[in-house]
Amino acid sequence: MKYEWLDEYLLAKTGTVKDFKEEWDAFRFLLKDKMYCMVGGDKEGKPIITMKCDPLLGEALRKDYGDIVPGYYMNKVHWNSVYREGSVPDEILKQMLDMSYELILQSFSKKVQKEILEGGKPHI
Repeated sequence: MKYEWLDEYLLAKTGTVKDFKEEWDAFRFLLKDKMYCMVGGDKEGKPIITMKCDPLLGEALRKDYGDIVPGYYMNKVHWNSVYREGSVPDEILKQMLDMSYELILQSFSKKVQKEILEGGKPHI
């Protein structure tokens, strides 16, 4: 399976917490109580990574890469899924993950953003 670096990359982001959502059979990466990435499977069990994305960029990425699809079981405008066994380059996926983290971080008040960013090391 590709993207072996995924957990380490996400957990290095300040304030990130990883949990397992049993009902979804998926791992979630969260800031406070808001998810910015989900690692699980689609309805056929194919491994996917789902993250938030700017709608215009998400649409462009879906046109450029067949392994990027509208977010599985999520809002199809704001979320995208990447098939882990596909051909999306590491750097593109990292950019998508960074954007998702930033979009969720920016959704918090300035005070909460500061608390997250000054909160120290991420934890599991």
